[in-house]
Amino acid sequence: MGGGARSLAILVKTELPCQLFEDEHLLVVNKPPGWNTHAPGPFAGEGIYDWLRHREPRWAGLAIIHRLDKDTSGVLVFAKTPLACKSLTEQFTRREIRKQYLLATDRPIKEKAFAVKSSLRRQGDRYVSLPVNRQDPVAETQFELAGEHAGLALWRARPLTGRTHQIRAQAAARGLPVRGDRLYGGTPAARLWLHAERLVLRHPATGETIEFHAPADFDAPSWIALRRAVIDESETNAWRWLHGAADGRPGLYADRWAGQILLHAEGAVDWAGAVAGIRQSGQGVYLKQLDRQVRRGTPADACPRWLDGPVAPEEFEVLENGVRYAIRFAEGYSSGLFLDQRDNRRRLLVNHVGKDFPVRAGGLAGAEALNTFAYTCGFSVCAARAGARVTSVDLSRKYLDWGRRNFTLNGLPPEAHDFLYGDVFDWLKRLRKKARRFALILLDPPTFSSSRQSGVFQARRDYARLVREAGALLAPRGALFCSTNAAQFEPEEFLESIRRGLGENGRRIERQLYFPQPPDFPVSREEPAYLKTAWTQVA
Repeated sequence: MGGGARSLAILVKTELPCQLFEDEHLLVVNKPPGWNTHAPGPFAGEGIYDWLRHREPRWAGLAIIHRLDKDTSGVLVFAKTPLACKSLTEQFTRREIRKQYLLATDRPIKEKAFAVKSSLRRQGDRYVSLPVNRQDPVAETQFELAGEHAGLALWRARPLTGRTHQIRAQAAARGLPVRGDRLYGGTPAARLWLHAERLVLRHPATGETIEFHAPADFDAPSWIALRRAVIDESETNAWRWLHGAADGRPGLYADRWAGQILLHAEGAVDWAGAVAGIRQSGQGVYLKQLDRQVRRGTPADACPRWLDGPVAPEEFEVLENGVRYAIRFAEGYSSGLFLDQRDNRRRLLVNHVGKDFPVRAGGLAGAEALNTFAYTCGFSVCAARAGARVTSVDLSRKYLDWGRRNFTLNGLPPEAHDFLYGDVFDWLKRLRKKARRFALILLDPPTFSSSRQSGVFQARRDYARLVREAGALLAPRGALFCSTNAAQFEPEEFLESIRRGLGENGRRIERQLYFPQPPDFPVSREEPAYLKTAWTQVA
Protein backbone atom coordinates (compact mmCIF):
# COMPACT_ATOMS: atom_id res chain seq x y z
CA MET A 1 0.00 0.00 0.00
CA GLY A 2 2.83 2.41 0.86
CA GLY A 3 4.54 2.21 -2.55
CA GLY A 4 1.29 2.80 -4.47
CA ALA A 5 0.43 5.77 -2.28
CA ARG A 6 3.82 7.36 -2.95
CA SER A 7 3.30 7.19 -6.71
CA LEU A 8 -0.13 8.76 -6.33
CA ALA A 9 1.27 11.66 -4.30
CA ILE A 10 3.82 12.47 -7.01
CA LEU A 11 0.96 13.15 -9.45
CA VAL A 12 -0.01 16.38 -7.65
CA LYS A 13 0.51 19.26 -10.09
CA THR A 14 3.22 21.72 -9.18
CA GLU A 15 2.57 24.49 -11.70
CA LEU A 16 0.01 27.28 -11.49
CA PRO A 17 -2.20 29.06 -14.04
CA CYS A 18 -0.50 32.37 -13.13
CA GLN A 19 2.99 30.98 -13.71
CA LEU A 20 4.81 32.67 -16.63
CA PHE A 21 8.33 31.27 -16.32
CA GLU A 22 10.52 29.18 -14.04
CA ASP A 23 14.07 27.91 -14.10
CA GLU A 24 16.72 27.21 -11.50
CA HIS A 25 17.10 30.90 -10.62
CA LEU A 26 13.81 32.67 -11.38
CA LEU A 27 10.08 32.33 -10.83
CA VAL A 28 7.90 34.78 -12.77
CA VAL A 29 4.13 35.05 -12.23
CA ASN A 30 1.23 37.13 -13.44
CA LYS A 31 -0.09 38.48 -10.12
CA PRO A 32 -3.87 38.96 -10.12
CA PRO A 33 -5.43 42.17 -8.78
CA GLY A 34 -6.66 42.22 -5.20
CA TRP A 35 -3.76 40.21 -3.78
CA ASN A 36 -0.86 41.64 -1.78
CA THR A 37 2.69 40.88 -2.84
CA HIS A 38 3.38 39.82 0.76
CA ALA A 39 1.30 39.49 3.92
CA PRO A 40 0.70 42.86 5.65
CA GLY A 41 0.83 41.24 9.10
CA PRO A 42 1.53 37.93 10.89
CA PHE A 43 -2.15 36.94 11.08
CA ALA A 44 -3.40 38.56 7.86
CA GLY A 45 -4.13 36.70 4.65
CA GLU A 46 -1.04 35.43 2.86
CA GLY A 47 0.39 37.51 0.03
CA ILE A 48 1.25 35.73 -3.20
CA TYR A 49 4.89 35.54 -2.03
CA ASP A 50 3.98 33.82 1.24
CA TRP A 51 1.52 31.49 -0.46
CA LEU A 52 4.06 30.39 -3.07
CA ARG A 53 6.79 29.74 -0.48
CA HIS A 54 4.46 27.49 1.49
CA ARG A 55 3.16 25.66 -1.57
CA GLU A 56 6.22 23.93 -3.08
CA PRO A 57 9.55 22.84 -1.55
CA ARG A 58 11.43 24.32 -4.51
CA TRP A 59 9.85 27.73 -3.80
CA ALA A 60 10.58 27.72 -0.07
CA GLY A 61 13.57 30.05 -0.48
CA LEU A 62 11.93 32.63 -2.74
CA ALA A 63 13.09 36.23 -2.29
CA ILE A 64 11.10 39.37 -3.06
CA ILE A 65 12.95 41.63 -5.50
CA HIS A 66 10.21 44.14 -6.30
CA ARG A 67 6.56 44.62 -5.40
CA LEU A 68 3.22 45.41 -6.98
CA ASP A 69 0.42 47.22 -5.14
CA LYS A 70 -2.35 44.94 -3.92
CA ASP A 71 -4.80 46.09 -6.60
CA THR A 72 -2.25 46.19 -9.44
CA SER A 73 -1.94 43.07 -11.59
CA GLY A 74 0.89 41.87 -13.78
CA VAL A 75 4.42 40.55 -14.11
CA LEU A 76 6.18 39.86 -10.81
CA VAL A 77 9.60 38.18 -10.57
CA PHE A 78 11.00 36.30 -7.56
CA ALA A 79 14.58 35.12 -7.02
CA LYS A 80 15.10 31.44 -6.21
CA THR A 81 18.86 31.51 -5.55
CA PRO A 82 21.34 33.84 -3.81
CA LEU A 83 22.91 34.54 -7.22
CA ALA A 84 19.55 35.64 -8.65
CA CYS A 85 18.77 37.74 -5.57
CA LYS A 86 22.10 39.58 -5.78
CA SER A 87 21.96 40.09 -9.55
CA LEU A 88 18.36 41.33 -9.72
CA THR A 89 18.80 43.61 -6.71
CA GLU A 90 21.78 45.23 -8.42
CA GLN A 91 19.88 45.56 -11.70
CA PHE A 92 16.97 47.29 -9.99
CA THR A 93 19.33 49.55 -8.02
CA ARG A 94 21.14 50.59 -11.22
CA ARG A 95 17.79 51.03 -13.02
CA GLU A 96 18.77 48.48 -15.65
CA ILE A 97 15.49 46.55 -15.46
CA ARG A 98 12.86 47.97 -17.78
CA LYS A 99 9.24 47.97 -16.61
CA GLN A 100 6.13 48.85 -18.57
CA TYR A 101 2.61 49.29 -17.25
CA LEU A 102 -0.74 49.73 -18.96
CA LEU A 103 -3.43 51.90 -17.38
CA ALA A 104 -6.88 53.05 -18.40
CA THR A 105 -8.61 56.32 -17.61
CA ASP A 106 -11.80 58.10 -18.67
CA ARG A 107 -10.24 61.55 -18.35
CA PRO A 108 -9.15 63.12 -21.65
CA ILE A 109 -6.08 65.33 -22.04
CA LYS A 110 -4.56 66.78 -25.21
CA GLU A 111 -1.04 65.46 -24.67
CA LYS A 112 0.03 62.23 -26.37
CA ALA A 113 3.17 61.72 -24.30
CA PHE A 114 4.83 63.34 -21.31
CA ALA A 115 7.32 62.64 -18.55
CA VAL A 116 6.93 63.33 -14.82
CA LYS A 117 9.74 63.80 -12.35
CA SER A 118 8.49 64.67 -8.89
CA SER A 119 8.87 64.00 -5.20
CA LEU A 120 6.32 61.78 -3.47
CA ARG A 121 5.15 62.53 0.06
CA ARG A 122 2.89 60.22 2.03
CA GLN A 123 -0.36 61.66 3.37
CA GLY A 124 -2.41 59.00 5.12
CA ASP A 125 -3.02 56.07 2.75
CA ARG A 126 -2.02 58.00 -0.38
CA TYR A 127 1.00 59.81 -1.81
CA VAL A 128 1.10 63.36 -3.13
CA SER A 129 3.18 64.28 -6.18
CA LEU A 130 5.18 67.45 -5.40
CA PRO A 131 7.93 69.46 -7.11
CA VAL A 132 11.31 67.82 -6.61
CA ASN A 133 12.71 68.59 -3.15
CA ARG A 134 15.35 67.29 -0.78
CA GLN A 135 12.99 65.94 1.87
CA ASP A 136 10.98 63.44 -0.20
CA PRO A 137 12.03 60.58 -2.52
CA VAL A 138 12.11 61.41 -6.23
CA ALA A 139 10.02 59.42 -8.73
CA GLU A 140 10.31 59.53 -12.51
CA THR A 141 7.86 58.08 -15.05
CA GLN A 142 7.34 58.33 -18.81
CA PHE A 143 3.74 58.27 -20.08
CA GLU A 144 2.58 57.58 -23.65
CA LEU A 145 -0.95 57.28 -25.12
CA ALA A 146 -1.37 53.67 -26.30
CA GLY A 147 -4.92 53.47 -27.70
CA GLU A 148 -8.50 53.01 -26.62
CA HIS A 149 -10.58 50.28 -25.01
CA ALA A 150 -14.32 50.38 -24.26
CA GLY A 151 -14.33 54.16 -24.60
CA LEU A 152 -11.39 54.58 -22.23
CA ALA A 153 -7.95 55.97 -23.02
CA LEU A 154 -5.12 53.47 -22.59
CA TRP A 155 -1.76 54.80 -21.48
CA ARG A 156 1.61 53.10 -21.19
CA ALA A 157 3.71 54.08 -18.21
CA ARG A 158 7.43 53.34 -17.96
CA PRO A 159 8.69 54.03 -14.42
CA LEU A 160 12.38 54.78 -14.18
CA THR A 161 12.24 54.55 -10.38
CA GLY A 162 10.35 52.21 -8.09
CA ARG A 163 8.38 54.24 -5.55
CA THR A 164 5.19 53.14 -3.82
CA HIS A 165 2.07 54.32 -5.73
CA GLN A 166 4.38 56.12 -8.17
CA ILE A 167 2.32 55.70 -11.35
CA ARG A 168 -1.02 56.17 -9.61
CA ALA A 169 -0.01 59.37 -7.82
CA GLN A 170 1.75 60.95 -10.80
CA ALA A 171 -0.99 60.07 -13.29
CA ALA A 172 -3.64 61.55 -10.99
CA ALA A 173 -1.57 64.72 -10.55
CA ARG A 174 -1.58 65.16 -14.35
CA GLY A 175 -5.35 64.75 -14.55
CA LEU A 176 -5.34 61.05 -15.49
CA PRO A 177 -6.51 59.13 -12.41
CA VAL A 178 -6.61 55.40 -13.09
CA ARG A 179 -10.07 53.91 -13.50
CA GLY A 180 -11.08 52.12 -10.32
CA ASP A 181 -8.55 54.05 -8.21
CA ARG A 182 -10.81 55.68 -5.65
CA LEU A 183 -7.82 56.61 -3.51
CA TYR A 184 -6.61 58.98 -6.23
CA GLY A 185 -9.95 60.17 -7.62
CA GLY A 186 -10.50 57.56 -10.31
CA THR A 187 -13.97 56.59 -11.49
CA PRO A 188 -15.26 53.58 -9.48
CA ALA A 189 -14.87 50.22 -11.22
CA ALA A 190 -14.81 46.51 -10.39
CA ARG A 191 -11.00 46.60 -10.31
CA LEU A 192 -8.02 48.94 -10.59
CA TRP A 193 -7.22 49.31 -14.28
CA LEU A 194 -3.44 49.24 -13.84
CA HIS A 195 -1.36 46.31 -15.06
CA ALA A 196 2.38 45.57 -15.15
CA GLU A 197 2.49 44.16 -18.67
CA ARG A 198 6.22 43.91 -19.42
CA LEU A 199 9.50 43.33 -17.59
CA VAL A 200 12.94 43.13 -19.25
CA LEU A 201 16.05 42.01 -17.33
CA ARG A 202 19.37 40.21 -17.65
CA HIS A 203 19.33 36.59 -16.61
CA PRO A 204 21.39 36.33 -13.41
CA ALA A 205 23.32 33.26 -14.58
CA THR A 206 23.68 33.66 -18.36
CA GLY A 207 23.57 37.44 -18.72
CA GLU A 208 21.08 37.01 -21.57
CA THR A 209 18.42 39.72 -21.94
CA ILE A 210 15.01 38.15 -21.35
CA GLU A 211 11.55 39.68 -21.52
CA PHE A 212 8.39 38.63 -19.71
CA HIS A 213 4.98 39.78 -20.91
CA ALA A 214 1.44 39.31 -19.61
CA PRO A 215 -1.48 40.92 -21.48
CA ALA A 216 -3.94 42.95 -19.43
CA ASP A 217 -7.48 41.70 -18.84
CA PHE A 218 -9.28 44.68 -17.39
CA ASP A 219 -12.72 43.28 -18.17
CA ALA A 220 -12.46 40.45 -15.62
CA PRO A 221 -13.39 41.58 -12.06
CA SER A 222 -10.55 41.15 -9.58
CA TRP A 223 -12.31 38.35 -7.70
CA ILE A 224 -12.63 36.31 -10.91
CA ALA A 225 -9.02 37.05 -11.94
CA LEU A 226 -7.73 35.87 -8.55
CA ARG A 227 -9.43 32.47 -8.86
CA ARG A 228 -8.21 32.04 -12.43
CA ALA A 229 -4.66 32.69 -11.23
CA VAL A 230 -4.57 30.03 -8.52
CA ILE A 231 -7.11 27.35 -9.43
CA ASP A 232 -6.14 24.72 -12.00
CA GLU A 233 -9.51 23.36 -13.04
CA SER A 234 -7.97 20.17 -14.45
CA GLU A 235 -7.16 19.06 -10.88
CA THR A 236 -9.52 21.19 -8.72
CA ASN A 237 -13.17 21.92 -9.52
CA ALA A 238 -14.36 22.83 -6.01
CA TRP A 239 -13.45 26.20 -4.50
CA ARG A 240 -14.82 29.43 -2.99
CA TRP A 241 -16.12 31.35 -6.00
CA LEU A 242 -17.28 34.52 -4.19
CA HIS A 243 -16.33 35.60 -0.67
CA GLY A 244 -18.64 38.25 0.71
CA ALA A 245 -17.42 41.76 1.41
CA ALA A 246 -13.85 40.87 0.39
CA ASP A 247 -15.20 40.43 -3.15
CA GLY A 248 -17.57 43.38 -3.00
CA ARG A 249 -20.74 41.42 -2.07
CA PRO A 250 -21.30 41.71 1.71
CA GLY A 251 -23.26 38.81 3.15
CA LEU A 252 -23.12 36.73 -0.03
CA TYR A 253 -20.84 33.74 -0.54
CA ALA A 254 -20.70 31.17 -3.31
CA ASP A 255 -18.90 27.85 -3.67
CA ARG A 256 -18.20 26.02 -6.90
CA TRP A 257 -18.87 22.29 -6.66
CA ALA A 258 -18.00 20.84 -10.09
CA GLY A 259 -21.12 21.68 -12.15
CA GLN A 260 -23.01 23.25 -9.25
CA ILE A 261 -22.89 26.66 -7.54
CA LEU A 262 -23.95 26.80 -3.90
CA LEU A 263 -24.83 30.29 -2.63
CA HIS A 264 -24.70 31.17 1.07
CA ALA A 265 -26.70 34.26 1.99
CA GLU A 266 -26.75 36.06 5.33
CA GLY A 267 -29.99 37.71 6.40
CA ALA A 268 -31.89 39.59 3.72
CA VAL A 269 -28.94 40.01 1.34
CA ASP A 270 -29.94 40.26 -2.34
CA TRP A 271 -28.75 37.12 -4.09
CA ALA A 272 -30.95 37.42 -7.19
CA GLY A 273 -28.29 39.26 -9.18
CA ALA A 274 -25.77 36.51 -8.57
CA VAL A 275 -28.23 33.90 -9.83
CA ALA A 276 -28.80 35.91 -13.00
CA GLY A 277 -25.06 36.05 -13.60
CA ILE A 278 -24.68 32.28 -13.16
CA ARG A 279 -27.74 31.24 -15.17
CA GLN A 280 -26.00 31.66 -18.51
CA SER A 281 -23.18 29.33 -17.47
CA GLY A 282 -25.47 26.30 -17.51
CA GLN A 283 -24.60 25.32 -13.95
CA GLY A 284 -27.03 24.32 -11.26
CA VAL A 285 -27.66 26.95 -8.60
CA TYR A 286 -28.55 26.22 -4.97
CA LEU A 287 -29.10 28.56 -2.03
CA LYS A 288 -28.35 28.02 1.64
CA GLN A 289 -29.72 30.71 3.93
CA LEU A 290 -27.18 31.21 6.70
CA ASP A 291 -28.81 31.22 10.13
CA ARG A 292 -27.05 31.21 13.51
CA GLN A 293 -29.78 28.93 14.83
CA VAL A 294 -29.63 26.46 11.92
CA ARG A 295 -28.11 23.66 14.02
CA ARG A 296 -31.19 23.72 16.28
CA GLY A 297 -33.43 22.75 13.39
CA THR A 298 -33.70 19.51 11.44
CA PRO A 299 -31.14 18.46 8.81
CA ALA A 300 -33.72 19.31 6.15
CA ASP A 301 -33.86 22.89 7.44
CA ALA A 302 -30.12 23.24 6.83
CA CYS A 303 -30.10 21.74 3.33
CA PRO A 304 -29.66 24.09 0.36
CA ARG A 305 -32.65 24.62 -1.90
CA TRP A 306 -32.54 24.43 -5.66
CA LEU A 307 -32.95 27.71 -7.55
CA ASP A 308 -31.98 27.22 -11.16
CA GLY A 309 -30.21 25.01 -13.71
CA PRO A 310 -29.50 21.27 -13.63
CA VAL A 311 -30.47 19.46 -10.44
CA ALA A 312 -27.53 17.96 -8.55
CA PRO A 313 -27.47 14.16 -8.17
CA GLU A 314 -27.96 12.76 -4.69
CA GLU A 315 -24.20 12.18 -4.64
CA PHE A 316 -21.61 13.53 -7.04
CA GLU A 317 -17.83 13.73 -7.16
CA VAL A 318 -15.53 16.73 -7.04
CA LEU A 319 -11.79 17.03 -7.52
CA GLU A 320 -9.43 18.87 -5.20
CA ASN A 321 -5.69 18.71 -5.87
CA GLY A 322 -6.39 15.62 -7.95
CA VAL A 323 -8.16 13.86 -5.05
CA ARG A 324 -11.77 12.72 -5.39
CA TYR A 325 -14.47 13.43 -2.81
CA ALA A 326 -18.15 12.50 -2.61
CA ILE A 327 -20.46 15.51 -2.17
CA ARG A 328 -24.09 15.45 -1.03
CA PHE A 329 -26.24 18.58 -0.89
CA ALA A 330 -29.07 16.87 1.01
CA GLU A 331 -27.09 15.97 4.13
CA GLY A 332 -27.74 19.04 6.22
CA TYR A 333 -25.36 21.75 7.33
CA SER A 334 -22.30 20.75 5.32
CA SER A 335 -21.91 19.11 1.91
CA GLY A 336 -19.00 16.82 2.76
CA LEU A 337 -15.85 18.95 2.42
CA PHE A 338 -14.61 22.17 3.98
CA LEU A 339 -13.08 24.05 1.06
CA ASP A 340 -11.08 26.44 3.23
CA GLN A 341 -8.77 23.55 4.22
CA ARG A 342 -7.68 22.82 0.64
CA ASP A 343 -4.12 24.14 1.08
CA ASN A 344 -3.64 22.24 4.35
CA ARG A 345 -4.80 18.99 2.74
CA ARG A 346 -2.35 19.63 -0.10
CA ARG A 347 0.50 19.96 2.39
CA LEU A 348 -0.03 16.30 3.25
CA LEU A 349 0.15 15.33 -0.42
CA VAL A 350 3.42 17.18 -1.13
CA ASN A 351 4.95 16.79 2.37
CA HIS A 352 5.73 20.48 2.62
CA VAL A 353 4.66 22.98 5.28
CA GLY A 354 7.41 25.57 4.82
CA LYS A 355 11.14 26.01 4.39
CA ASP A 356 12.97 23.13 6.12
CA PHE A 357 9.62 22.00 7.50
CA PRO A 358 8.28 18.81 5.91
CA VAL A 359 5.19 17.23 7.42
CA ARG A 360 7.54 14.34 8.16
CA ALA A 361 11.19 13.98 7.28
CA GLY A 362 11.42 11.48 4.44
CA GLY A 363 7.68 11.60 3.76
CA LEU A 364 4.58 10.00 5.25
CA ALA A 365 5.06 6.58 3.66
CA GLY A 366 4.74 3.97 6.42
CA ALA A 367 3.89 6.53 9.10
CA GLU A 368 1.00 6.32 11.56
CA ALA A 369 -1.42 9.26 11.38
CA LEU A 370 -4.38 10.15 13.60
CA ASN A 371 -7.23 12.33 12.32
CA THR A 372 -9.59 13.44 15.10
CA PHE A 373 -13.03 14.94 14.41
CA ALA A 374 -12.47 13.34 11.01
CA TYR A 375 -15.89 14.19 9.53
CA THR A 376 -15.81 12.65 6.00
CA CYS A 377 -12.07 11.97 6.27
CA GLY A 378 -10.76 14.57 3.82
CA PHE A 379 -7.46 14.89 5.68
CA SER A 380 -7.32 11.12 6.15
CA VAL A 381 -7.56 10.46 2.41
CA CYS A 382 -4.68 12.85 1.68
CA ALA A 383 -2.48 11.35 4.40
CA ALA A 384 -3.24 7.87 3.07
CA ARG A 385 -2.44 8.92 -0.49
CA ALA A 386 0.92 10.13 0.80
CA GLY A 387 1.54 6.63 2.20
CA ALA A 388 0.43 6.87 5.83
CA ARG A 389 -1.68 4.38 7.71
CA VAL A 390 -4.51 6.51 9.09
CA THR A 391 -6.74 6.20 12.13
CA SER A 392 -9.87 8.37 11.75
CA VAL A 393 -12.07 9.20 14.75
CA ASP A 394 -15.52 10.77 14.65
CA LEU A 395 -18.72 10.85 16.71
CA SER A 396 -20.85 10.02 13.64
CA ARG A 397 -21.03 6.59 12.01
CA LYS A 398 -22.60 8.19 8.95
CA TYR A 399 -19.64 10.47 8.37
CA LEU A 400 -17.13 7.67 8.93
CA ASP A 401 -18.96 5.58 6.32
CA TRP A 402 -18.82 8.62 4.04
CA GLY A 403 -15.08 8.72 4.75
CA ARG A 404 -14.72 5.08 3.71
CA ARG A 405 -16.49 6.02 0.49
CA ASN A 406 -13.89 8.76 -0.12
CA PHE A 407 -11.10 6.23 0.43
CA THR A 408 -12.65 3.91 -2.14
CA LEU A 409 -13.06 6.72 -4.69
CA ASN A 410 -9.29 7.21 -4.56
CA GLY A 411 -8.31 3.58 -4.87
CA LEU A 412 -7.39 3.32 -1.19
CA PRO A 413 -8.63 0.16 0.57
CA PRO A 414 -10.53 1.27 3.70
CA GLU A 415 -9.71 -2.01 5.43
CA ALA A 416 -6.04 -1.01 5.52
CA HIS A 417 -6.95 1.86 7.86
CA ASP A 418 -8.88 2.33 11.11
CA PHE A 419 -12.20 4.13 11.46
CA LEU A 420 -13.11 4.63 15.13
CA TYR A 421 -16.64 5.64 16.08
CA GLY A 422 -17.11 7.59 19.29
CA ASP A 423 -16.01 10.50 21.42
CA VAL A 424 -12.57 11.87 20.54
CA PHE A 425 -11.46 12.46 24.15
CA ASP A 426 -12.51 8.94 25.09
CA TRP A 427 -10.55 7.46 22.18
CA LEU A 428 -7.47 9.57 22.99
CA LYS A 429 -7.41 8.04 26.48
CA ARG A 430 -7.89 4.51 25.09
CA LEU A 431 -5.15 4.95 22.50
CA ARG A 432 -2.83 6.28 25.19
CA LYS A 433 -3.43 3.22 27.35
CA LYS A 434 -2.51 1.10 24.33
CA ALA A 435 0.76 3.06 24.03
CA ARG A 436 -0.06 4.12 20.49
CA ARG A 437 2.18 6.78 18.95
CA PHE A 438 1.53 8.80 15.81
CA ALA A 439 3.92 10.71 13.56
CA LEU A 440 1.05 13.04 12.58
CA ILE A 441 -2.01 14.12 14.54
CA LEU A 442 -4.71 16.33 13.04
CA LEU A 443 -7.01 18.40 15.27
CA ASP A 444 -9.84 20.23 13.51
CA PRO A 445 -12.68 20.24 16.04
CA PRO A 446 -16.02 22.01 15.63
CA THR A 447 -16.42 25.30 17.47
CA PHE A 448 -19.02 23.65 19.69
CA SER A 449 -20.01 20.01 20.23
CA SER A 450 -21.31 17.71 22.95
CA SER A 451 -21.14 14.02 23.76
CA ARG A 452 -22.29 11.80 26.59
CA GLN A 453 -18.75 10.82 27.56
CA SER A 454 -17.05 14.24 27.57
CA GLY A 455 -19.92 16.67 27.83
CA VAL A 456 -19.75 20.04 26.10
CA PHE A 457 -16.69 21.02 24.07
CA GLN A 458 -16.08 24.70 23.29
CA ALA A 459 -13.03 25.39 21.13
CA ARG A 460 -11.92 28.58 22.84
CA ARG A 461 -12.26 27.14 26.34
CA ASP A 462 -11.11 23.57 25.73
CA TYR A 463 -8.50 23.68 22.95
CA ALA A 464 -5.53 23.46 25.34
CA ARG A 465 -7.06 20.36 26.93
CA LEU A 466 -7.51 18.80 23.49
CA VAL A 467 -3.88 19.52 22.58
CA ARG A 468 -2.71 18.09 25.91
CA GLU A 469 -4.58 14.82 25.41
CA ALA A 470 -3.55 14.47 21.77
CA GLY A 471 0.02 15.59 22.38
CA ALA A 472 0.59 12.61 24.67
CA LEU A 473 0.19 10.36 21.60
CA LEU A 474 2.61 12.26 19.37
CA ALA A 475 5.85 10.51 18.43
CA PRO A 476 9.16 12.38 18.90
CA ARG A 477 9.52 15.15 16.31
CA GLY A 478 5.97 14.44 15.25
CA ALA A 479 3.77 16.95 13.45
CA LEU A 480 0.66 18.40 15.07
CA PHE A 481 -1.92 20.18 12.92
CA CYS A 482 -4.37 22.43 14.79
CA SER A 483 -7.27 24.36 13.33
CA THR A 484 -10.30 26.37 14.42
CA ASN A 485 -12.80 28.74 12.86
CA ALA A 486 -14.13 29.99 16.21
CA ALA A 487 -14.72 33.68 15.51
CA GLN A 488 -13.92 34.97 19.03
CA PHE A 489 -10.79 32.80 19.34
CA GLU A 490 -8.03 35.30 18.48
CA PRO A 491 -4.87 33.99 16.73
CA GLU A 492 -2.58 34.84 19.64
CA GLU A 493 -4.88 33.08 22.09
CA PHE A 494 -5.18 30.08 19.76
CA LEU A 495 -1.40 29.69 19.50
CA GLU A 496 -1.02 30.12 23.24
CA SER A 497 -3.53 27.29 23.77
CA ILE A 498 -1.37 25.00 21.63
CA ARG A 499 1.77 25.98 23.52
CA ARG A 500 0.08 25.53 26.90
CA GLY A 501 -1.44 22.16 26.00
CA LEU A 502 1.87 20.77 24.79
CA GLY A 503 3.71 22.22 27.78
CA GLU A 504 1.43 20.36 30.17
CA ASN A 505 2.81 17.17 28.62
CA GLY A 506 6.37 18.40 28.88
CA ARG A 507 6.55 18.72 25.09
CA ARG A 508 8.52 21.52 23.43
CA ILE A 509 7.73 23.27 20.15
CA GLU A 510 10.61 23.01 17.68
CA ARG A 511 8.93 24.73 14.74
CA GLN A 512 5.55 26.29 14.11
CA LEU A 513 3.94 27.96 11.12
CA TYR A 514 0.59 29.75 11.20
CA PHE A 515 -1.78 29.93 8.22
CA PRO A 516 -5.12 31.67 7.61
CA GLN A 517 -7.55 30.62 4.88
CA PRO A 518 -6.45 30.11 1.23
CA PRO A 519 -6.49 32.94 -1.36
CA ASP A 520 -9.97 32.15 -2.71
CA PHE A 521 -11.18 33.09 0.81
CA PRO A 522 -9.56 36.56 0.68
CA VAL A 523 -9.08 38.62 3.81
CA SER A 524 -9.94 42.31 3.98
CA ARG A 525 -10.92 44.92 6.55
CA GLU A 526 -14.56 44.32 5.65
CA GLU A 527 -14.17 40.51 5.68
CA PRO A 528 -11.60 39.62 8.37
CA ALA A 529 -9.88 36.25 8.56
CA TYR A 530 -11.81 33.62 10.49
CA LEU A 531 -9.84 30.40 9.92
CA LYS A 532 -6.80 29.85 12.12
CA THR A 533 -4.47 26.93 11.50
CA ALA A 534 -1.03 26.01 12.80
CA TRP A 535 1.43 23.27 11.93
CA THR A 536 3.72 22.43 14.83
CA GLN A 537 6.76 20.18 14.96
CA VAL A 538 7.07 18.86 18.51
CA ALA A 539 10.27 17.78 20.27
